[in-house]
Amino acid sequence: MAVALALDLLRDLIRCNSVTPVDGGAQDVLVRFLEPLGFTCTRTPFEGDDSYRVENLFATRGSSGPHLLFAGHTDVVPVGDAEAWTHDPFSADIDENGVMWGRGAVDMKSGVAAFCAALPAFIESGQADKCTISLLITGDEESDAVNGTVKVLKWAQEQGHTFDFGLVGEPSSAETFGDIVKIGRRGSLGFTISVAGEQGHVAYPDKARNPLPTLAGIAHQLSSAKLDDGNESFQPTNLEITSIDVGNSATNVIPAKGRLQGNIRFNDIWDGQKLKDWLTTQIQQVPTNGCDVELNINQPVSRSFVSHDSSHVDLLLESVSAIAGQVPKRSTGGGTSDARFIADYCPVAEFGLVGKTMHQVDEQVPTQMVLELEKVYAHFLNSFAKQG
Repeated sequence: MAVALALDLLRDLIRCNSVTPVDGGAQDVLVRFLEPLGFTCTRTPFEGDDSYRVENLFATRGSSGPHLLFAGHTDVVPVGDAEAWTHDPFSADIDENGVMWGRGAVDMKSGVAAFCAALPAFIESGQADKCTISLLITGDEESDAVNGTVKVLKWAQEQGHTFDFGLVGEPSSAETFGDIVKIGRRGSLGFTISVAGEQGHVAYPDKARNPLPTLAGIAHQLSSAKLDDGNESFQPTNLEITSIDVGNSATNVIPAKGRLQGNIRFNDIWDGQKLKDWLTTQIQQVPTNGCDVELNINQPVSRSFVSHDSSHVDLLLESVSAIAGQVPKRSTGGGTSDARFIADYCPVAEFGLVGKTMHQVDEQVPTQMVLELEKVYAHFLNSFAKQG
């Protein structure tokens, strides 16, 4: 029974067209599964703050013992060119090699399905009565992340919920299943630097102020300056220039203004204010050539975090080792995830499938890997309950 559950759930979830922020019935699938298991399911939609309405689900069972929060998302990125897919992106077809196809197969309907499928046997064993299990499922991880996890967590706290550990089912494995458990993430800061000059004819540069030399100088300064060497927990901070634009299609016109955009992925040496001060210092080293320069930090700034000293992280690594047959590496690499919000409430780690095809055309997952993920979650649930 348990073997079929994970794949049946994953199939039903993939068949829901839930491109952010559309739910497509995905959370209905989960409510129908969880309520018979004794979970109290609460819809927690949020809207506002210059973003769209998002459907969220908070499901909880139990009221004593250690409290585990499993977090996941049922929204997916757009399919892109549907004609380029080998299988319909919302078909959940399984081919002769035991591979399931569809948008969300890896990122991360598989993680949600595998965790849910591990619950019935856990509950039937009686171990679930020793702890509290909650699921936070959002429909806004892949885009704005404004009206999703961050607001549900605040709501849950207001309802009196406190968590001992957070487990996020994102596809964390890199090359082989179980090679990595993410115990932290670097922070992310986006910035825009605007340079205002004065438009003019290229033949009369003395009557204009060209913003481009200043923009180029700032780009060079920022790209060549070293922020840090990293530390025991994190790789070095890196800054990337992502755009320089003056909106000028003419070759004989000096533009009036220009804009540079970039992003910094930073470790725990830094925070938003320190990075703003560092950027300001670097910009001030570049001649302005009579232009006005303005720095703006994009909000929100995602902070870095690391869950080093959590005994539950150790339990998770033991569960991965027991099922996957290898000792996973503790990693803080990669981009951001909703774990950054959970880190404000409790220690958190991420473990899931190999993510090679996530966001790609022909996203796919070996069904056997989904079943292995279910086994890891089942092993961890039992260890979590026994630890008390």
